[in-house]
Amino acid sequence: MNNALSSYKNCRLCPRGCGVDRSAGNKGFCGETAALRIAAAAVHRGEEPPITGTGGSGAVFVSGCALQCAFCQNYQISQQGMGKAATEDEFARICLALQEKHAENINIVTGSHAAPSLAVGIRTARRQGLAIPVLWNSSGYETLEALSLLEDVIDAYVPDLKTLDSAMARRFFKAADYGEVASAAIKKMLEFRNLSYEGAVLRSGVIVRHLVLPGRLDATRDVLRWFAENVMGKGLLSLMTQYTPVRNGDTPHRSVNGAEYETVLDWLDEFGIEDGFYQELTLDMPANSDWLPDFNRVNSFSSELSTPVWHWRMGFV
Repeated sequence: MNNALSSYKNCRLCPRGCGVDRSAGNKGFCGETAALRIAAAAVHRGEEPPITGTGGSGAVFVSGCALQCAFCQNYQISQQGMGKAATEDEFARICLALQEKHAENINIVTGSHAAPSLAVGIRTARRQGLAIPVLWNSSGYETLEALSLLEDVIDAYVPDLKTLDSAMARRFFKAADYGEVASAAIKKMLEFRNLSYEGAVLRSGVIVRHLVLPGRLDATRDVLRWFAENVMGKGLLSLMTQYTPVRNGDTPHRSVNGAEYETVLDWLDEFGIEDGFYQELTLDMPANSDWLPDFNRVNSFSSELSTPVWHWRMGFV
């Protein structure tokens, strides 16, 4: 077994450290064996401006997830097993197909539990002519050891920092250590890459994403303070207000309201955070919104947002 791929044996790639032998076909907490499974790849035009650029971002959605948020909008692939096994060579061909469609970058979404296979696939794609940056788009819940497997192949990082509150993390992610782990991972990412651009398009660096949860503004304030103290001047903030109640259960049942939105914007001023982005508020976004992805469809997003290149049901489109 390749040295990198041997990490799947007694797997401790993610902070859960479940120790499952995924190389033998067993599934870890992430819901995955050692097989790299992908749900979709598309040129996506709904990311932050320096990621989207003019050509769109080459998003590759990896099946499974080590965090499994209770309110995940991609739950079909993160928690319900949707996706198809792809070899590292096929993953490389997907990357090259996205480049041929003029994507600005390769944007790997929730790939932490498959880091060894993805690292091999990226190196293969580079040898075959991949020349655009590769972005690591993650929950932030990952070990420093897994990040080290990617250090030489990832150009930019787009981690979440969902909360620093251990009780909230235990409730919504079943991971009380989320804040401690994610903040350490982000600091390591900042060590790996400085911000750099080609024109207006990000080529290197870190963008920290934070999703505002309705009724949970204290968590947002803590994250903004942490960002101001640890990231400001070295990375960018992306403040997101797109929370949508997509599933039943112990999660907020409404969207962010106008008063909450204005409060959060005031905090940006209070903490002096200027470098980054914040979403415009869409009030009362319905749970069946066409904006939400459906990975049963070949074009999992609205046609305005994406152009499909590969889908788990049919392969290359």
